[in-house]
Amino acid sequence: MKERDEGRRDTTAQVVARLSAKADRYPDLDLRLRAIQDLPSDGGGGTSQGAQYRVSLQGNDLAQLQEWLPKLQAALKKNPRLRDVGTDVDTSGLRQNIVIDRAKAARLGISVGAIDGALYGAFGQRSISTIYSDLNQYSVVVNALPSQTATPKALDQVFVPNRAGLMVPITSVATQVPGLAPPQIVHENQYTTMDLSYNLAPGVSTGEADLIIKSTVEGLRMPDGIRLSGDDSFNVQLSPNSMGVLLLAAVLTVYIVLGMLYESLIHPVTILSTLPAAGVGALLALFLTNTELSVISMIALVLLIGIVKKNAIMMIDFALVAQRVHGMDARAAAREASIVRFRPIMMTT
Repeated sequence: MKERDEGRRDTTAQVVARLSAKADRYPDLDLRLRAIQDLPSDGGGGTSQGAQYRVSLQGNDLAQLQEWLPKLQAALKKNPRLRDVGTDVDTSGLRQNIVIDRAKAARLGISVGAIDGALYGAFGQRSISTIYSDLNQYSVVVNALPSQTATPKALDQVFVPNRAGLMVPITSVATQVPGLAPPQIVHENQYTTMDLSYNLAPGVSTGEADLIIKSTVEGLRMPDGIRLSGDDSFNVQLSPNSMGVLLLAAVLTVYIVLGMLYESLIHPVTILSTLPAAGVGALLALFLTNTELSVISMIALVLLIGIVKKNAIMMIDFALVAQRVHGMDARAAAREASIVRFRPIMMTT
């Protein structure tokens, strides 16, 4: 994309919205766009699927996830406030299923464990011994040659020992049935995980999108074994009451620490009085620039509050010394602190 100074008038979000709207004319086209942040909140500049936001279904039953993920994707696609809903979960990988005729295997004296052991020995890279040297140790692995395992026909070449010690071809007791399976299975927090990615329509916040997804999941009535997860903006949902308690606890902690530092009940209030103006200014800047209160914005807000407190502490430290040691009155000490500390504050801000 062109830079803004090269004639581009639209913002990145507007370009993404325009291209996404054009892609909606082609139902068979799976186009997912995102604006890459310089400091991504998910560690990779967006989700692996290509869209900006991610939500996951997690569980222990792979078949359930494969059944309900397309249903959730279809339901979310119908909501106009979510765009580019898609997934990179691939269930079209080839798989060969071994179907054992247990009655025939019993007549031939072959157990299921013997069949499993024969297949594992041929294709499972069984470690049978370890060679130790002075500096290292090496595992001895038994496995069929790669040239012998390139096609499904290699399974027909496996022989299984029966109870009498005779080698019986596996084709006598089992048949191959081709099937489909995911090429890879992703685990997160010890759960099997399948992801959906999505973008937001213009004017839709991440909080609104989270509510849409949660209400959609509740409407689908998924089994109890499936849980919903997502990125930081989705997982961290605090109620107004809990946010108020956390804010009050943080202010009280800062007040106690500053009170112990200055041995006063008034000076900590002077420092804390700078926080409301800084917070209001930061929120006003987010509003004027049409920026959401994301994880990155919250980090910037915390940094801003820290800088404001640092500036106040630098001035009050000097003013207290001037008042207590040099005998200045409060007004003169504050004025002198402003003049003397102006350059250090500018250099460290």
